[in-house]
Amino acid sequence: MRTFLTARWANLALFQFAVPDEVLRPHLPDGLELDRIAHGKAFISLVAFDFENVRVFGIPWPLHTRFPEINLRFYVKQGDRRGVVFIKELVPRPAVAFIARWCYNEPYAVAPMRSRVTRTGPGVTFTHQIRYGGRKHFIQATGDARLITEAEGSEPHLFKEHSWGFGRGTDGRTSVYQVEHPIWRTYPVTSYLLDLDWSLIYGPEWAFLQAQAPHSVVMAEGSAISVFPHGRMA
Repeated sequence: MRTFLTARWANLALFQFAVPDEVLRPHLPDGLELDRIAHGKAFISLVAFDFENVRVFGIPWPLHTRFPEINLRFYVKQGDRRGVVFIKELVPRPAVAFIARWCYNEPYAVAPMRSRVTRTGPGVTFTHQIRYGGRKHFIQATGDARLITEAEGSEPHLFKEHSWGFGRGTDGRTSVYQVEHPIWRTYPVTSYLLDLDWSLIYGPEWAFLQAQAPHSVVMAEGSAISVFPHGRMA
């Protein structure tokens, strides 16, 4: 199968929150079930990372080969397939959002944002700043610069490793696409900062997360990735 998009997903910070099923049900495409990764609960992840060396059908787009993204996703299953469904994906490039909505009907929106990686001796920090709804929001994670490989089946591994993306097509039917990348190594997290207004960015149904600490935080190195064209779920 011809690859739709190749890129490098780098410098990932994933913040996991346990959420009630009823919050996710309106977003759950037909034929899928929630993937309860830990303690029998459903989870979302707020994920901030950098897109690098982006190519669509092998062609680099001028001024669109590197940019940050912040997305909110949750975890689902279809039989043996483990994957994610996106609730909202934010990028600073209107053309990127347009292509994702047109080709995959993904819930992309545009907002000014920037990212930074800081390395100081034994540590590494990923910082994302976004302007949305008239205010600035900050996402930051700091870790030990010593990379490790998480055990298969561990929570960090299950939150960061997925081969499938699911969504709803324009006809309302469930769509699926495959993502390939090697297993990502992680940085042991030492501290984090979340200064964002959940209700302002994602809607009032997410306001309950304003006072909730993350269940876990994962920092991943990232890698080259390949995204394949989507199709209807069998």
